[in-house]
Formats: sequence, C-alpha cells, structure tokens
Amino acid sequence: MVGERDVRRATVDDAGAVARLLHDFNTEYDVETPGPTVLAERLTTLLAGPHTLAILAGGPPVGVALVTLRPNVWFAGPVALLDELYVVPAERGAGIGSAIIRHLLAAMAVTGVERVEINVDEEDFDARRFYERHGFSATDPDTGEGALSYSRSVVADG
Repeated sequence: MVGERDVRRATVDDAGAVARLLHDFNTEYDVETPGPTVLAERLTTLLAGPHTLAILAGGPPVGVALVTLRPNVWFAGPVALLDELYVVPAERGAGIGSAIIRHLLAAMAVTGVERVEINVDEEDFDARRFYERHGFSATDPDTGEGALSYSRSVVADG
C-alpha cells in the first residue's frame, strides 16, 4: 500500500519510470504514444527545466502526475496544467490518486502557483467526481472539444 510518505517529486533520474507510466496510461486507453524511450528522452530534458514536474507514488512507482507551468497575466505566479494523472489499474481505489493530488497541491503552493487547471473528458464522470472531491470546479467548458476545464486556487499555508 502506498502511503503519503511514498509520494514524491520526481527527479531527472526518474524520467524512465514517469515515461513508462505515461506510456501505459495512453496504451490502456488506446491513445497514441511515441513509446517509453522517446518519452524518457523528452522527460529527461523537461524535468531538468523549471516548467515541468512530475509526482510519483510508490516504489516501484504505481502512480504519476505530470504538470507544466506557464506564466499568466491574471496571476502573479505561474498557472499549472495537470497534463496527466494516472494510477495503474491494480492499485486504483486505494487513495493513491488522492495522495498524489495532495502532494501536488502542496508542491504548487511552495512553487508560487496560484491556480491548477486540468482538462477532463466530458463523459468521464469518475474523473470529474474525483477532481470535484479535491476542490476543483468546472470553468468555461465550452472548448468545442467535448472536454471540461477544471481549476482550483492554491493557497500556501502560513
């Protein structure tokens, strides 16, 4: 079982593990993937920079979140896009996704992020309920792509 202490920010050395989970995610849902080798190469570069971070859960990792940061004129700090959140099927329902979200939000607050956004497929009611349980709410869902955009403000403790 993965506990809170088993959730951590990934380093460049974790690029292969992050890549494998992201590849498995796309494969599970029949979405194209360039493969774990290409993803690992990209992640090695991205994770070394200031605009991409990943959160891993478990050892060996069984869950991942991938986040990109961008400046935004409406906020003093960057806005984060939760690009991916994935937990392997055998571990779902054990609170791993929730642990990843809690760790992610804490990391974003420390980083100065004021808003976290995510796009969710309109028909993915389980994902919508999951994010709503964690304080995200729907914003302008009229994207024309059949997806909802969720966001949540991030406030640092203190």
